[in-house]
Amino acid sequence: MKEQTEIRKKLHAAALDAPKTSGVYLWKDEAGVILYVGKAKSLKNRLSSYFTSHRDIKTRILVSRASSIEYITTENEYEALLLENTLIKKHKPRYNINLKDGKTYPVIKITGEDFPRIYRTRRIQNDGGRYFGPFPDVNAIDDFLDFVKRNYKMRQCRVLKKRAQPCLYYHIGRCSAPCCGKIDKEGYRAEMEEILLFLEGDPADTVPKLERMMKDAAKNLEFEKASRLRDGIRAIHALREQNAVVDMDPESRDYVAWAAEGTMVTFAVLRMRGGRLVSRDLYRVRSLKDEEEILPEFLMACYTDPLQVPPSIFVPSESGLALAERWFAEELGVETRIEAVAGTDSGEAEARGETGSRAEAADAEITASGGAHNASSGTTENRHRAAMAMARFNAREDARRRLREHGDFPALEELRSLLGLPRVPSRIEGFDIAHIGGRLPVASLITFKDGNPDRKNYRIFRLKTTDGVIDDFASMREAATRRYTRLMNEGEDLPDLLLIDGGIGQVNAVTGVLDALGADIPVIGLAKRDEEIYLPGRSEPVSLPRRSDALRLLQRVRDETHRFATTRNQKLRTKENTTLVFESLPGIGPRKAVKLLDAYGSLEGLAKKAAEPDGIAEIARTAQISLEAARTAAAALPALLEERTQERKKRAQGMDSRTASGRDMAALALLAAETERDYPQKGTEK
Repeated sequence: MKEQTEIRKKLHAAALDAPKTSGVYLWKDEAGVILYVGKAKSLKNRLSSYFTSHRDIKTRILVSRASSIEYITTENEYEALLLENTLIKKHKPRYNINLKDGKTYPVIKITGEDFPRIYRTRRIQNDGGRYFGPFPDVNAIDDFLDFVKRNYKMRQCRVLKKRAQPCLYYHIGRCSAPCCGKIDKEGYRAEMEEILLFLEGDPADTVPKLERMMKDAAKNLEFEKASRLRDGIRAIHALREQNAVVDMDPESRDYVAWAAEGTMVTFAVLRMRGGRLVSRDLYRVRSLKDEEEILPEFLMACYTDPLQVPPSIFVPSESGLALAERWFAEELGVETRIEAVAGTDSGEAEARGETGSRAEAADAEITASGGAHNASSGTTENRHRAAMAMARFNAREDARRRLREHGDFPALEELRSLLGLPRVPSRIEGFDIAHIGGRLPVASLITFKDGNPDRKNYRIFRLKTTDGVIDDFASMREAATRRYTRLMNEGEDLPDLLLIDGGIGQVNAVTGVLDALGADIPVIGLAKRDEEIYLPGRSEPVSLPRRSDALRLLQRVRDETHRFATTRNQKLRTKENTTLVFESLPGIGPRKAVKLLDAYGSLEGLAKKAAEPDGIAEIARTAQISLEAARTAAAALPALLEERTQERKKRAQGMDSRTASGRDMAALALLAAETERDYPQKGTEK
C-alpha cells in the first residue's frame, strides 16, 4: 500500500511538471506496456485532472495500474489528434477504443482526367490523381469544397459523357459544361490551377488575395459573394493547420534536433514510417563540444544497427555532416541521405542564446501544409520544417525539464568561481526597467532559486520618481532602494547575487544604493548587445564562452526580468487606454462615461456644455444622473483639466536627453496620445 502511494505521488508530480502545451500522453505499467494513449490541448491541465477527488471508476483503475507517464509535445491540437490515432492503432492500449476497420482520415483528391474533379475520399490509389491531406476535421474539408463549388465551375458528374445540352449545374453557374464543349482543356485547367494554389501555395499569398476580393465585393454591395469569400478564407485557414505527424510520403525518415542548456544537451529523434510518426526518442547527454562536433558524434552513436538506419535523416544544420555520411557508408554499409532543413538551425539559435520566448517566436513563424503526391518542393519543404520544429520543441522542453528536476548547480558553481563569491549564489535576484517614452515606468524583480525561477517571489514596483522622465539610472536607484530598505528593516535574508539588465552605469547606480544601506550584496550587469558581464568599479567587461553554463544562467535571469517587466508595462498601458477619462469624475462609472463620450467627445467639450445656461440639466439627462450628481461632476471639471495639463507639461519636459526638434516632436506625440485617450478605440493595444 505504501509503495502504491509513492507511485501515485510520483505520477502526480510528473503531471504537475508537464508543460501547458498540446500533445499526446501515454500511461505505462511497470513493464513499460502502454495502458492508455490520450491527447490534450494542455498536457498539464489534462494530466492534473486525473488526480482530482471527483474521478470515475475507470480513471481510478487506470491510475492504480500505471507506473509512469510519458508525453510527446506537439505544435497544436491538430497534430495531437493525428498522433493519438497513430499510436492507438500501433500499440492497441488496453484502455483505448481500438478501431477494427483501420479507418483513416479523409483526403482531398483531384483526379488525373482531362477535366478533373475535386472531392473528398478516404481511399488513396495509384491512379494518377493528386491527393492532399490527411485532414481530421471533415467539416473543414466540406467547407473548403463548398467554397470551391460556389466560386469555380468544376464538373460535378462522376463520369464525363458527351451531351447535347448542359445539365442544371451549368444553368445555375456551378459547372462550365465540358461535356458540351462549352470550355476547352486550357480554360478548365486555368481554374483548376488556381484551386491548386490554395492547397499547395503559400497562404501568405493566397489569403491576402482572397481578402482583397472580399473587401471589393463588400464595397460593391455584393454581400453574398463577400460572405462566401469569408467562409473560404476560414476553410483555408482550417486546412492549412500544421501537420508534422501524418503525411503521404511513404519513405522512412528521421528528424533529429537538439537543445542545449550549457553542458546539458537533449537530442530528440522523431521517426516517420509509412507516412506516420511512430515514435519520439529523447537522449540526454553532457558535452562541451560545439555544433560541428556534437551533431555528427550523436548520429554515429545513435545509429549502430544498419537495419534501423532510414533512407533519409533530417537535421537542423549542415555542419560536419559529410563525415557522418561517410561513416554510415563505410562502417555500417548503408546509404543514407543526411539533409539540413532550411530555417530550423537550432544549434545557431542556442549558440546565440535565443532560448525561451525568442526561439518560440521563431518556431511560431514556421508553417506547414498537408502532403500531396506530386507536390511542389515548397510543400515538401514546409512539411520537413514543421516536423523539425516539433523535434526542436520536444528537445527544448526536455532540456528545461532537466533543469527543473536537478537544479542548475554547474552554472552556480561556475558563477561562484568566476566572481569570487564566498558561497554558491543559490538565490539570485534580477532587476529590469520597462516604460513607454518615460510613461508608466515599472521595475521588475524576479528571483531564481538553485538556478530555476522562484515565481512566488516575483515583485513589480510602480516607479514614482521617474514617471514621465527617461532615466534608467534613477529608476534602478528607486527600485533597489525600496526593495532592500524593506528587506533590511524586516530582517529578511538578502540574495546571494544581484543581476542588473544593463551596463556599468546601471551597476554603479545600484551599487551606490547598496553601499548607502550597508547591504553586502554582489552586483553584476549583463549587457544585451555583446552578452558582456560588468562588475562594479571595473570599466572593462568580462566575456564568457557562448556555451558557458554561467552565461546561460545569467541570460535566463536577464530574459525573465525583461519578460516580466514588459508584460506588466503592457497591462498598464492597456488598462490606461481602455479607461475613459470621464471615469475620473465623481459619480461617473464606465457606462455613464461612454454616454458622455458619445455626446461631448472630450473633457473640454463637457466643460463647454456645463458652462451653458441649461448645460447641467442636459448633462444630467445625457448621463441619466440626478441634477445634484451632474453639478458635482461639473464642479470637478476645472481641477481635472488642470491636472491633465500639468501632466502633459511634465512629460514633455522629461525628454531632455533628446535634441530640441526631438523634444518638440515628443511633446506633440504625447499631446496627441492624450487626445487619443479621450477617444479610445475598442480592443487592446498590441
